[in-house]
Amino acid sequence: MGKNLLVDCRLPWRVLCLEKKVVKQKRFEAEFLHEKKMGTAAAAVNPFLHNLISSQPVKSPPISALNRIFSSGLRHAHKPPHFASFNRCFSSSASPLKTDSEMIHPELADIDWNNLGFALRPTDYMYVMKCSRGENFTHGELQRFGNIELSPSSGVLNYGQGLFEGLKAYRKQDGDILLFRPEENALRLKAGADRMCMSCPTVQQFLDAVKVTVLSNKRWIPPFGKGALYVRPLLMGSGAVLGLAPAPEYTFLIFVSPVGNYFKEGVAPINLLVESEMHRATPGGTGGVKTIGNYAAVLKAQASAKAKGYSDVLYLDSVHKRYLEEVSSCNVFIVKGNVISTPPVQGTILPGITRKSILDVAHSQGLQVEERHITVNELLEADEVFCTGTAVVVSPVGSITYLGKRVSYGNDGFGRVAKTIHSAITSLQMGLIEDTMGWTVKL
Repeated sequence: MGKNLLVDCRLPWRVLCLEKKVVKQKRFEAEFLHEKKMGTAAAAVNPFLHNLISSQPVKSPPISALNRIFSSGLRHAHKPPHFASFNRCFSSSASPLKTDSEMIHPELADIDWNNLGFALRPTDYMYVMKCSRGENFTHGELQRFGNIELSPSSGVLNYGQGLFEGLKAYRKQDGDILLFRPEENALRLKAGADRMCMSCPTVQQFLDAVKVTVLSNKRWIPPFGKGALYVRPLLMGSGAVLGLAPAPEYTFLIFVSPVGNYFKEGVAPINLLVESEMHRATPGGTGGVKTIGNYAAVLKAQASAKAKGYSDVLYLDSVHKRYLEEVSSCNVFIVKGNVISTPPVQGTILPGITRKSILDVAHSQGLQVEERHITVNELLEADEVFCTGTAVVVSPVGSITYLGKRVSYGNDGFGRVAKTIHSAITSLQMGLIEDTMGWTVKL
């Protein structure tokens, strides 16, 4: 079976709990240890991942067919299971199942949860799905997290044909797991794939893949209040191509890592440098989609700013060089009085999901919200400034430096509006308040 952890869609193989019937734990543990000793990947995770999917049931195979499988009880199959895509093997008519990993590793990973920071920590599994150009994604699988193989002539390596997304999974106080607006990430990836001439998973395939990846790495989700599990979906042109053209094959991959605060300052105010010469994006380009090249382009200016003691860089538009666009990986907001303003999404600014959520929350709290062009002078005269994004959530800005002039904001902490917004968003993400917006997805 190798390293791949595929999903059995037809056989009740190693099902632990079905129609309230429970396999005796000792028998399971003995089989697990035997298979682990034999080196089979099946010992690591139950290939029947019904309980990892809690979204709407798919139409194939029919529920009636699945019912016939479930009604067979806990009888073990006498032949190796047939494997297929994980998103074909769940039904709302079945009782929740438990995976082998949840039974064997119910505890959290043994790491220092109090000092996570924002850096990669290798976890257990990643999700991989492939398709040829012009075709649809179909079969996906879990694999042990590790290196992947790419042709030196792949589209992503030669022509930058790649996109990524970022979202988080949070552990609630009661242990439940929440995702925050994952369907928005799926839609944004789809828009980016269209711009970059790439095949793309459907929204449902994206959601199912995220769920199965998160739950197969459940022990890496930080305890409540200690951080989140960062989920990184990738879409890349993995097929070999020499001439400039769309790749002939595409790979959709998801890996995860537990993370803490993005900036080293934590939730303390950050200090930004306004960059007036180098630019993140230009009109008509790809600044409005989450393509990989957008981020490589900011590294030089960001490294220079950090060497001078700044936290990050705030970019201006490339035409007039006077209107705010965004920080290297965050959207930006300013507050003046009771008005909260942010630059409009018009092709050069990424349509952030946290940004979109904050606009809705601000409206609901009676704040006047504006999406408009904001000049540097308005920035320097603002009452508050803060950044938003999946990684940072809401980060207060303590100072802005522009052409040698430094302007400070607040008293070394969240401003009034930023604090209110931060509290509202994080409370929703961590399940501390009722989700009247319908934004969170419980796993």
